[in-house]
Order: sequence, then C-alpha cells, then structure tokens
Amino acid sequence: MTLIGYFSMMTTNIFSVYDVINRQNIFKLALAITLVVVSYLVFSKPSYNINTIPHFDKIGHIGSFFVLSYLTYFAFKPRWYILAIVLAFYAIFIEMVQSQLSYRSASFADVIADMIGILLFYFTQWLYNRYFKASRFVDNSAS
Repeated sequence: MTLIGYFSMMTTNIFSVYDVINRQNIFKLALAITLVVVSYLVFSKPSYNINTIPHFDKIGHIGSFFVLSYLTYFAFKPRWYILAIVLAFYAIFIEMVQSQLSYRSASFADVIADMIGILLFYFTQWLYNRYFKASRFVDNSAS
C-alpha cells in the first residue's frame, strides 16, 4: 500500500468516526440516558421523604422536563409544537402509570409542572437568542 493510499484510508476512517460521534448524537445519547433515569425515578418507590422540602415534587417535574426539552431540542431540532406535544404525551403517560401504582399518585398539577418546565426551556432559549447571541454580533462588529 502506498503512503497516499494509507493516508486516504486514514482520513476516510477519521471522518466516518467524526460523523458517528457528533454533537447531535451526543445529545441523543444523553436524552436516552435521561429518559431512563427520569422514568426510573417517577415509576420507582421513593426511598426519601418528599415532604422535607416544600413542593419538591413540582420542582423535580419542572427541572426534569426543562432538561428533557433541552436535550430533545439539541438532539433533533424539532419545531416547538412537536417537542411540546411529544413531551406532553410523555407527561400524561407518566401520570397514567403512576395512577396504577400503589406507592405513587397521579396529579394533574404534575402535568402542569411538566409543561412549565418546557415553557421555561423555551423562555431561556428565547433569552439566549435575543440577548446573548445578539450581543456577540454587536461586540464582534464593534472591534
């Protein structure tokens, strides 16, 4: 094999590895892991006293769905309403399963908290695009 042929083969392999391990695939992997962890937490019997921190359950729902929205957005770049609908179905699914578990209870307030987490993600995304991203363009042009 010639040196050029070897170099060509190596660069092809490097680019194919890069194609597999890109930012979007990392977000997809993180989303899959997060879905497993969140599902485990919402379906398993709690080993902690949730009454120690007021509204701990709602804070957990908001935080979980904020993170799920973030990861879904960067993994798939869906339109906002597609992301909201898919995660709303997941939120409703969680509550339906919890209603069947003797050690859990279903709550419409939890679904509302989940939707607040999604809205909070889109609000922070809007803030980022509006102020932080825009300020980079202003700073770069001022130089």
